Amino acid sequence: MKGYTVRDVARLLELSEHQVRAYARAGFLEPARGERGEYRFSFQDLVLLRTAKGLMAQRIPSRKIRRALRKLKQQLPRGRPLTAVQIVAYGDRIVVRDGRRVWDPESGQAAFDFEVQELARKIAPLAQRAADEARQAEAELDAEDWYELGCELEAGAIEQARDAYRRALELNPHHADARINLGRLLHELGYLQAAETHYRLALAVRPADATAAYNLGVVLEDQQRYDEAIQAYERALGHDPALADAYYNLARLLEQSGRREEALRYLRAYRRLTE
Repeated sequence: MKGYTVRDVARLLELSEHQVRAYARAGFLEPARGERGEYRFSFQDLVLLRTAKGLMAQRIPSRKIRRALRKLKQQLPRGRPLTAVQIVAYGDRIVVRDGRRVWDPESGQAAFDFEVQELARKIAPLAQRAADEARQAEAELDAEDWYELGCELEAGAIEQARDAYRRALELNPHHADARINLGRLLHELGYLQAAETHYRLALAVRPADATAAYNLGVVLEDQQRYDEAIQAYERALGHDPALADAYYNLARLLEQSGRREEALRYLRAYRRLTE
């Protein structure tokens, strides 16, 4: 199963199939297409579509919703699973939390409260179905197939997602994205050294990957290896100067080490990107 069908999405979000297609045609999201041209939705698409549904219920103009969703898609957590995200609204502000920080993508007025974890529970049966189908067609799957399956399984079947990423790496040890995702899952389970190894292997394959460098910084910081973490965050910013979280983390670590002027410079950069 590569993505969720219109029927799957309609059932999960309590919409008609016509409404799902209309949201896609209206530009609220850009789902992939299957072999016959049919829509195939990712879990991120489901998050965005559920957000659009909540905003439409508040009679927010479509133009404002499209603008808000474009910004939200850009700002969803880098290197973090969407199941950790909570999207809430306070007056005319949409506030997004991912357990580490809070940010405010541009939006119109709304009044709803939606936890992505709720959606993850709903798709668990579909994730199990995808895993079962993969096992039946195991000989036909290549590394990219296993990687894509891992991305789909993360929302509802974490252990099987890890297995899918491992299968991808068995077939292609140089698959950097599978390395990064597997490292992140291991990181969240507390296997810090294993996660570090995967992040470093990803960087060996793709040295300019800002996500791998940023995640490496986080896992080094979690191991209290602060000087190395600073270097990793600086490396991430060298490849992605718009990575706001890296500026914030650098400012905090530099402040702790007494390098206040440098910390203030990074904090100002963080504020410029997030205000």
